[in-house]
Amino acid sequence: MSNPKLELKHKLLAECNRLQKEIVQTHKTAMQEAQQSAIESDDNAEDSLMDSYREEMQNQRDMYAKQLEHSMDDLNTLSQVNPDKETEGVSFGSVVITETQKLFISISLGNVKVGDDAYFAVSPAAPLYKAMAGKKAGETFPFRDKHIKLIDVF
Repeated sequence: MSNPKLELKHKLLAECNRLQKEIVQTHKTAMQEAQQSAIESDDNAEDSLMDSYREEMQNQRDMYAKQLEHSMDDLNTLSQVNPDKETEGVSFGSVVITETQKLFISISLGNVKVGDDAYFAVSPAAPLYKAMAGKKAGETFPFRDKHIKLIDVF
């Protein structure tokens, strides 16, 4: 691959996938541990304290199951990013360089390091994305009482 911008996009996507897979595994493990605790409480004495504990573990399992589902959805969303697609305007899958920060429009992951640079992974549902959607390099957009200039979009 000879295009450094597309190479960067591939690296960003790979790192986001790695981070999101870690999140999926964390939720999966937590859900399984809560389920195992609920099962083990069934094996113990049948008193109201154990019933309460079992119910709490089942509630935790359900909470982790919802988080797992959400994190799997995010992983699926990442699979829809085409790192080979060059974009002129800010859109899903774009890398955006502003005067103050570097962004990757994908899913909400926060800071993602690639080499020595940090990028902020932002979801298309985020207010920041909505403020800059469709804008091109050289344009500015208002966000939280500031005007932010786009240096590069690809």
